[in-house]
Amino acid sequence: MEPKRVVVTGMGVVSPLGSSLEDYGANLAAGVSGIRPITLFDTSDFDTKFAGEITEFDPQTVLDRKEARRMDRFTQLALAATVQTVDHSGIDFGKVDRDAFGAIVASGIGGMTVYERECNVLASRGPGRISPFFIPMLISDITPGYISIRYGLRGVNYSTTSACASASHAIGEAFHHIRYGKSVGMIAGGSEAPLTPMGVAGFNAMKAISTRNAEPERASRPFDLNRDGFVMGEGAAILLLEELEHALARGAAIHAEIVGVGFTADAYHITAPDPGGDGAVRAMNLALKEAGLNASDVDYINAHGTSTPANDKTETQAIKKVLGERAYEVPVSSTKSMIGHLLGASGAAEAVATIITLNSGTIHPTINYETPDPECDLNYVPNEAVRADVELALSNSFGFGGHNVCLAYAKYHS
Repeated sequence: MEPKRVVVTGMGVVSPLGSSLEDYGANLAAGVSGIRPITLFDTSDFDTKFAGEITEFDPQTVLDRKEARRMDRFTQLALAATVQTVDHSGIDFGKVDRDAFGAIVASGIGGMTVYERECNVLASRGPGRISPFFIPMLISDITPGYISIRYGLRGVNYSTTSACASASHAIGEAFHHIRYGKSVGMIAGGSEAPLTPMGVAGFNAMKAISTRNAEPERASRPFDLNRDGFVMGEGAAILLLEELEHALARGAAIHAEIVGVGFTADAYHITAPDPGGDGAVRAMNLALKEAGLNASDVDYINAHGTSTPANDKTETQAIKKVLGERAYEVPVSSTKSMIGHLLGASGAAEAVATIITLNSGTIHPTINYETPDPECDLNYVPNEAVRADVELALSNSFGFGGHNVCLAYAKYHS
Protein backbone atom coordinates (compact mmCIF):
# COMPACT_ATOMS: atom_id res chain seq x y z
CA MET A 1 0.00 0.00 0.00
CA GLU A 2 1.24 3.47 -0.87
CA PRO A 3 2.01 5.40 2.37
CA LYS A 4 -0.49 8.16 3.13
CA ARG A 5 0.49 11.79 3.55
CA VAL A 6 -0.11 13.02 7.10
CA VAL A 7 -0.93 16.63 7.89
CA VAL A 8 -1.54 18.74 10.99
CA THR A 9 -4.95 20.39 10.96
CA GLY A 10 -5.30 21.56 14.56
CA MET A 11 -3.12 22.61 17.50
CA GLY A 12 -3.65 23.59 21.12
CA VAL A 13 -1.33 24.49 23.98
CA VAL A 14 -1.47 25.31 27.68
CA SER A 15 1.96 26.51 28.75
CA PRO A 16 3.98 28.81 31.01
CA LEU A 17 3.98 31.26 28.07
CA GLY A 18 0.22 31.31 27.62
CA SER A 19 -2.82 29.16 27.11
CA SER A 20 -3.59 30.02 23.50
CA LEU A 21 -1.72 29.57 20.25
CA GLU A 22 -1.61 33.32 19.77
CA ASP A 23 -0.05 34.07 23.15
CA TYR A 24 2.34 31.14 22.95
CA GLY A 25 3.61 32.07 19.50
CA ALA A 26 3.91 35.79 20.27
CA ASN A 27 5.82 35.21 23.50
CA LEU A 28 8.17 32.70 21.87
CA ALA A 29 8.99 35.16 19.10
CA ALA A 30 9.54 37.95 21.62
CA GLY A 31 11.92 35.85 23.72
CA VAL A 32 9.78 36.06 26.86
CA SER A 33 10.71 33.86 29.82
CA GLY A 34 7.90 31.88 31.43
CA ILE A 35 10.06 30.86 34.39
CA ARG A 36 8.99 32.20 37.78
CA PRO A 37 8.90 31.34 41.50
CA ILE A 38 6.79 28.29 42.30
CA THR A 39 3.45 29.11 43.96
CA LEU A 40 1.89 25.63 43.97
CA PHE A 41 3.62 24.72 47.26
CA ASP A 42 5.99 26.15 49.84
CA THR A 43 9.56 25.91 48.51
CA SER A 44 11.31 27.27 51.63
CA ASP A 45 13.32 24.08 52.21
CA PHE A 46 14.00 23.31 48.54
CA ASP A 47 17.25 23.84 46.65
CA THR A 48 15.21 24.96 43.63
CA LYS A 49 12.36 27.42 44.14
CA PHE A 50 11.23 28.16 40.57
CA ALA A 51 9.82 26.49 37.47
CA GLY A 52 7.78 26.99 34.34
CA GLU A 53 4.50 27.14 36.25
CA ILE A 54 1.10 27.89 34.71
CA THR A 55 -0.38 30.49 37.02
CA GLU A 56 -3.73 31.32 35.40
CA PHE A 57 -5.34 27.98 34.63
CA ASP A 58 -9.01 27.31 35.42
CA PRO A 59 -10.04 23.75 34.46
CA GLN A 60 -13.71 24.74 34.69
CA THR A 61 -13.38 26.65 31.42
CA VAL A 62 -13.57 23.26 29.68
CA LEU A 63 -14.76 20.87 32.40
CA ASP A 64 -17.62 20.95 34.86
CA ARG A 65 -16.68 21.16 38.54
CA LYS A 66 -17.40 17.51 39.34
CA GLU A 67 -15.47 16.27 36.30
CA ALA A 68 -12.47 18.48 37.07
CA ARG A 69 -12.28 17.21 40.67
CA ARG A 70 -11.93 13.65 39.38
CA MET A 71 -8.91 14.46 37.21
CA ASP A 72 -5.29 15.06 38.12
CA ARG A 73 -3.85 18.37 36.93
CA PHE A 74 -1.98 16.70 34.03
CA THR A 75 -5.28 15.43 32.61
CA GLN A 76 -7.01 18.78 33.13
CA LEU A 77 -4.23 20.49 31.16
CA ALA A 78 -4.50 17.91 28.37
CA LEU A 79 -8.27 18.30 28.05
CA ALA A 80 -7.92 22.09 27.89
CA ALA A 81 -5.33 21.80 25.11
CA THR A 82 -7.46 19.22 23.28
CA VAL A 83 -10.53 21.47 23.27
CA GLN A 84 -8.36 24.22 21.71
CA THR A 85 -7.09 21.77 19.10
CA VAL A 86 -10.52 20.57 18.06
CA ASP A 87 -11.79 24.15 17.86
CA HIS A 88 -8.72 25.20 15.88
CA SER A 89 -9.19 22.33 13.41
CA GLY A 90 -12.84 23.06 12.72
CA ILE A 91 -13.59 19.35 12.70
CA ASP A 92 -17.08 18.05 13.43
CA PHE A 93 -16.64 14.56 14.84
CA GLY A 94 -20.32 13.91 14.22
CA LYS A 95 -19.56 13.93 10.49
CA VAL A 96 -16.55 11.59 10.41
CA ASP A 97 -16.02 7.85 10.85
CA ARG A 98 -15.18 7.81 14.54
CA ASP A 99 -13.98 4.21 14.32
CA ALA A 100 -11.11 5.56 12.22
CA PHE A 101 -10.15 8.36 14.65
CA GLY A 102 -8.14 7.75 17.79
CA ALA A 103 -5.97 9.37 20.46
CA ILE A 104 -2.41 8.81 21.63
CA VAL A 105 -1.54 11.26 24.38
CA ALA A 106 1.60 10.88 26.46
CA SER A 107 2.77 11.62 29.96
CA GLY A 108 6.19 10.83 31.32
CA ILE A 109 5.03 10.58 34.94
CA GLY A 110 1.23 10.78 35.13
CA GLY A 111 -0.72 11.88 38.19
CA MET A 112 2.02 13.22 40.47
CA THR A 113 -0.34 15.58 42.28
CA VAL A 114 -2.91 12.95 43.22
CA TYR A 115 -0.22 10.38 44.06
CA GLU A 116 1.44 12.71 46.54
CA ARG A 117 -1.89 13.79 48.01
CA GLU A 118 -3.12 10.24 48.54
CA CYS A 119 0.21 9.14 50.03
CA ASN A 120 -0.32 11.81 52.66
CA VAL A 121 -3.88 10.60 53.23
CA LEU A 122 -2.64 7.02 53.70
CA ALA A 123 0.01 8.12 56.20
CA SER A 124 -2.26 10.40 58.22
CA ARG A 125 -5.72 8.80 57.96
CA GLY A 126 -5.21 5.19 56.91
CA PRO A 127 -6.05 3.03 53.87
CA GLY A 128 -9.81 3.34 54.32
CA ARG A 129 -9.70 7.02 53.40
CA ILE A 130 -8.01 6.66 50.01
CA SER A 131 -10.11 8.15 47.21
CA PRO A 132 -11.87 5.63 44.94
CA PHE A 133 -10.74 7.86 42.06
CA PHE A 134 -7.06 7.62 43.04
CA ILE A 135 -6.04 5.01 40.48
CA PRO A 136 -8.02 6.45 37.52
CA MET A 137 -6.61 9.90 38.34
CA LEU A 138 -3.05 8.54 38.56
CA ILE A 139 -2.57 6.44 35.43
CA SER A 140 -1.02 8.06 32.37
CA ASP A 141 -3.38 6.43 29.88
CA ILE A 142 -6.48 7.99 31.43
CA THR A 143 -5.99 11.13 29.34
CA PRO A 144 -6.55 9.58 25.89
CA GLY A 145 -9.38 7.63 27.50
CA TYR A 146 -11.11 10.85 28.55
CA ILE A 147 -10.52 12.36 25.09
CA SER A 148 -12.07 9.36 23.36
CA ILE A 149 -15.10 9.53 25.66
CA ARG A 150 -15.56 13.27 25.14
CA TYR A 151 -15.50 13.06 21.35
CA GLY A 152 -16.71 9.49 20.78
CA LEU A 153 -13.46 8.37 19.14
CA ARG A 154 -13.47 4.58 18.90
CA GLY A 155 -10.17 3.96 17.10
CA VAL A 156 -6.63 3.52 18.40
CA ASN A 157 -6.32 4.69 22.01
CA TYR A 158 -3.29 4.54 24.30
CA SER A 159 -0.52 6.49 26.00
CA THR A 160 3.23 6.48 25.46
CA THR A 161 5.72 6.83 28.30
CA SER A 162 9.38 7.37 27.50
CA ALA A 163 10.40 10.17 29.87
CA CYS A 164 11.20 13.36 27.97
CA ALA A 165 10.59 11.69 24.59
CA SER A 166 7.03 10.65 25.50
CA ALA A 167 5.02 13.23 23.52
CA SER A 168 7.23 12.91 20.46
CA HIS A 169 6.74 9.15 20.58
CA ALA A 170 2.98 9.77 20.75
CA ILE A 171 3.05 12.04 17.70
CA GLY A 172 5.31 9.64 15.81
CA GLU A 173 3.08 6.67 16.61
CA ALA A 174 -0.01 8.60 15.53
CA PHE A 175 1.76 9.55 12.30
CA HIS A 176 2.50 5.91 11.53
CA HIS A 177 -1.08 4.79 12.27
CA ILE A 178 -2.31 7.22 9.62
CA ARG A 179 0.58 6.82 7.19
CA TYR A 180 0.04 3.08 6.90
CA GLY A 181 -3.75 3.19 6.68
CA LYS A 182 -4.76 2.04 10.17
CA SER A 183 -6.41 5.36 11.03
CA VAL A 184 -7.77 8.41 9.23
CA GLY A 185 -7.11 10.89 12.04
CA MET A 186 -5.46 11.02 15.44
CA ILE A 187 -5.35 13.36 18.41
CA ALA A 188 -1.75 13.24 19.64
CA GLY A 189 0.51 15.05 22.07
CA GLY A 190 1.43 15.12 25.72
CA SER A 191 0.74 16.56 29.14
CA GLU A 192 2.70 16.85 32.36
CA ALA A 193 2.14 18.39 35.79
CA PRO A 194 5.24 17.45 37.81
CA LEU A 195 5.50 20.57 40.00
CA THR A 196 4.92 18.88 43.34
CA PRO A 197 7.20 18.68 46.37
CA MET A 198 8.26 15.12 45.48
CA GLY A 199 8.79 16.02 41.83
CA VAL A 200 11.08 18.95 42.55
CA ALA A 201 12.85 17.21 45.45
CA GLY A 202 13.48 14.17 43.27
CA PHE A 203 15.16 16.13 40.49
CA ASN A 204 17.08 18.14 43.10
CA ALA A 205 18.38 14.88 44.53
CA MET A 206 19.67 13.96 41.07
CA LYS A 207 21.42 17.36 40.76
CA ALA A 208 19.62 17.63 37.41
CA ILE A 209 17.86 21.00 37.75
CA SER A 210 19.10 24.55 38.02
CA THR A 211 19.37 26.24 41.42
CA ARG A 212 19.71 29.80 40.08
CA ASN A 213 17.08 31.06 42.53
CA ALA A 214 18.19 34.71 42.48
CA GLU A 215 17.27 35.12 38.80
CA PRO A 216 14.91 32.32 37.73
CA GLU A 217 14.06 33.94 34.39
CA ARG A 218 17.72 33.50 33.42
CA ALA A 219 18.07 29.95 34.73
CA SER A 220 17.20 28.03 31.56
CA ARG A 221 20.18 28.71 29.29
CA PRO A 222 20.65 25.92 26.75
CA PHE A 223 24.09 25.70 25.14
CA ASP A 224 25.46 28.52 27.31
CA LEU A 225 28.78 27.81 29.06
CA ASN A 226 27.28 28.62 32.48
CA ARG A 227 24.23 26.34 32.29
CA ASP A 228 23.70 24.47 35.56
CA GLY A 229 20.76 22.15 34.85
CA PHE A 230 17.32 22.14 33.33
CA VAL A 231 14.28 24.03 34.63
CA MET A 232 11.14 22.02 35.34
CA GLY A 233 7.92 23.06 33.65
CA GLU A 234 4.31 21.97 33.30
CA GLY A 235 1.86 22.10 30.44
CA ALA A 236 0.15 20.30 27.60
CA ALA A 237 0.15 20.48 23.83
CA ILE A 238 -2.05 18.55 21.41
CA LEU A 239 -2.11 18.13 17.63
CA LEU A 240 -4.82 16.82 15.32
CA LEU A 241 -3.26 14.72 12.58
CA GLU A 242 -5.23 13.66 9.51
CA GLU A 243 -4.68 11.76 6.32
CA LEU A 244 -4.27 14.43 3.64
CA GLU A 245 -7.20 13.42 1.44
CA HIS A 246 -9.53 13.36 4.42
CA ALA A 247 -8.40 16.82 5.49
CA LEU A 248 -8.86 18.21 1.99
CA ALA A 249 -12.28 16.61 1.62
CA ARG A 250 -13.60 18.44 4.67
CA GLY A 251 -11.95 21.71 3.68
CA ALA A 252 -9.55 21.81 6.63
CA ALA A 253 -6.80 24.37 6.98
CA ILE A 254 -3.45 22.57 6.83
CA HIS A 255 -0.72 23.91 9.10
CA ALA A 256 2.11 21.49 8.34
CA GLU A 257 2.92 18.03 7.06
CA ILE A 258 4.74 15.38 9.06
CA VAL A 259 7.09 13.66 6.63
CA GLY A 260 9.32 11.43 8.74
CA VAL A 261 10.00 9.98 12.17
CA GLY A 262 13.06 8.39 13.74
CA PHE A 263 12.93 6.23 16.88
CA THR A 264 16.16 4.87 18.44
CA ALA A 265 17.74 3.86 21.74
CA ASP A 266 21.18 4.72 23.10
CA ALA A 267 21.54 1.39 24.95
CA TYR A 268 24.06 3.20 27.12
CA HIS A 269 22.89 4.56 30.51
CA ILE A 270 19.67 5.16 32.48
CA THR A 271 20.08 8.95 32.57
CA ALA A 272 23.21 10.06 30.69
CA PRO A 273 23.16 10.38 26.90
CA ASP A 274 25.57 8.39 24.74
CA PRO A 275 28.62 10.72 24.76
CA GLY A 276 29.06 10.41 21.00
CA GLY A 277 25.41 11.16 20.28
CA ASP A 278 25.03 7.99 18.21
CA GLY A 279 21.37 7.42 19.12
CA ALA A 280 20.45 11.01 18.31
CA VAL A 281 22.32 10.80 14.99
CA ARG A 282 20.47 7.65 13.99
CA ALA A 283 17.10 9.15 14.97
CA MET A 284 17.67 12.25 12.81
CA ASN A 285 18.92 10.17 9.89
CA LEU A 286 15.94 7.81 10.13
CA ALA A 287 13.50 10.74 10.08
CA LEU A 288 15.17 12.12 6.96
CA LYS A 289 15.22 8.68 5.33
CA GLU A 290 11.50 8.14 5.88
CA ALA A 291 10.88 11.62 4.47
CA GLY A 292 12.94 10.78 1.39
CA LEU A 293 15.10 13.84 2.08
CA ASN A 294 18.71 14.62 2.82
CA ALA A 295 20.58 16.61 5.44
CA SER A 296 20.98 19.35 2.83
CA ASP A 297 17.19 19.88 2.95
CA VAL A 298 17.08 20.81 6.65
CA ASP A 299 16.38 24.51 7.26
CA TYR A 300 15.96 24.55 11.06
CA ILE A 301 16.31 22.29 14.09
CA ASN A 302 14.16 22.69 17.19
CA ALA A 303 16.62 21.22 19.66
CA HIS A 304 15.96 19.13 22.72
CA GLY A 305 18.24 21.74 24.28
CA THR A 306 17.70 21.07 27.98
CA SER A 307 20.31 23.40 29.52
CA THR A 308 22.22 20.48 31.07
CA PRO A 309 25.97 20.16 30.53
CA ALA A 310 25.85 16.68 28.98
CA ASN A 311 22.74 16.94 26.78
CA ASP A 312 23.62 20.20 25.06
CA LYS A 313 27.14 19.08 24.22
CA THR A 314 25.98 15.69 22.96
CA GLU A 315 23.16 17.13 20.85
CA THR A 316 25.58 19.62 19.29
CA GLN A 317 27.90 16.75 18.34
CA ALA A 318 25.00 14.79 16.88
CA ILE A 319 23.80 17.73 14.75
CA LYS A 320 27.32 18.15 13.38
CA LYS A 321 27.50 14.48 12.44
CA VAL A 322 24.17 14.64 10.61
CA LEU A 323 24.56 18.00 8.84
CA GLY A 324 28.33 18.11 8.34
CA GLU A 325 29.64 21.58 7.53
CA ARG A 326 26.06 22.82 7.09
CA ALA A 327 25.66 22.44 10.85
CA TYR A 328 27.17 25.91 11.22
CA GLU A 329 24.62 27.41 8.82
CA VAL A 330 21.37 25.83 9.99
CA PRO A 331 19.63 27.70 12.85
CA VAL A 332 19.13 25.66 16.03
CA SER A 333 17.01 26.93 18.92
CA SER A 334 15.63 25.65 22.20
CA THR A 335 12.02 26.27 23.22
CA LYS A 336 12.98 25.11 26.73
CA SER A 337 14.95 28.31 27.25
CA MET A 338 11.58 30.03 27.69
CA ILE A 339 9.10 27.43 28.97
CA GLY A 340 11.44 25.12 30.85
CA HIS A 341 11.37 21.36 30.42
CA LEU A 342 7.81 20.01 30.27
CA LEU A 343 9.18 16.47 30.57
CA GLY A 344 6.70 14.10 28.88
CA ALA A 345 4.87 17.01 27.23
CA SER A 346 7.96 18.78 25.90
CA GLY A 347 7.98 17.16 22.45
CA ALA A 348 4.42 18.29 21.80
CA ALA A 349 5.00 21.87 23.00
CA GLU A 350 8.06 21.96 20.74
CA ALA A 351 6.08 20.50 17.85
CA VAL A 352 3.68 23.44 18.11
CA ALA A 353 6.62 25.86 18.27
CA THR A 354 8.17 24.25 15.19
CA ILE A 355 4.93 24.42 13.20
CA ILE A 356 4.50 28.06 14.18
CA THR A 357 7.96 28.66 12.71
CA LEU A 358 7.02 26.92 9.44
CA ASN A 359 3.99 29.17 9.07
CA SER A 360 5.30 32.47 10.41
CA GLY A 361 8.81 32.51 8.97
CA THR A 362 10.09 33.48 12.43
CA ILE A 363 12.55 31.27 14.28
CA HIS A 364 12.25 31.86 17.99
CA PRO A 365 15.46 32.48 19.94
CA THR A 366 17.37 30.55 22.54
CA ILE A 367 17.25 33.09 25.34
CA ASN A 368 19.88 33.53 28.08
CA TYR A 369 22.67 32.60 25.69
CA GLU A 370 25.42 34.87 27.00
CA THR A 371 28.73 33.00 27.22
CA PRO A 372 29.63 30.68 24.34
CA ASP A 373 30.72 27.15 25.19
CA PRO A 374 33.59 25.96 22.95
CA GLU A 375 31.89 22.55 22.80
CA CYS A 376 28.56 24.10 21.76
CA ASP A 377 29.50 26.23 18.77
CA LEU A 378 26.49 26.24 16.43
CA ASN A 379 24.04 29.01 15.56
CA TYR A 380 21.60 28.79 18.46
CA VAL A 381 19.65 31.93 17.46
CA PRO A 382 20.85 33.75 20.58
CA ASN A 383 18.37 35.99 22.41
CA GLU A 384 16.52 37.45 19.42
CA ALA A 385 14.23 35.85 16.85
CA VAL A 386 15.30 35.74 13.22
CA ARG A 387 13.32 35.69 10.00
CA ALA A 388 13.82 32.71 7.69
CA ASP A 389 11.94 30.71 5.08
CA VAL A 390 11.77 27.28 6.70
CA GLU A 391 10.55 24.46 4.46
CA LEU A 392 11.81 21.51 6.54
CA ALA A 393 12.41 21.43 10.28
CA LEU A 394 13.58 18.67 12.60
CA SER A 395 12.42 18.48 16.22
CA ASN A 396 14.50 16.41 18.64
CA SER A 397 13.42 14.75 21.89
CA PHE A 398 15.65 12.60 24.10
CA GLY A 399 14.61 10.89 27.34
CA PHE A 400 16.06 9.19 30.41
CA GLY A 401 16.54 5.54 29.54
CA GLY A 402 18.22 6.45 26.26
CA HIS A 403 15.03 7.08 24.23
CA ASN A 404 15.53 9.23 21.12
CA VAL A 405 12.92 10.66 18.76
CA CYS A 406 13.27 12.97 15.78
CA LEU A 407 10.20 14.31 14.00
CA ALA A 408 10.47 15.93 10.56
CA TYR A 409 7.91 18.68 9.85
CA ALA A 410 7.51 20.30 6.45
CA LYS A 411 5.63 23.26 5.11
CA TYR A 412 2.57 21.91 3.31
CA HIS A 413 2.50 22.05 -0.50
CA SER A 414 -0.29 20.44 -2.50
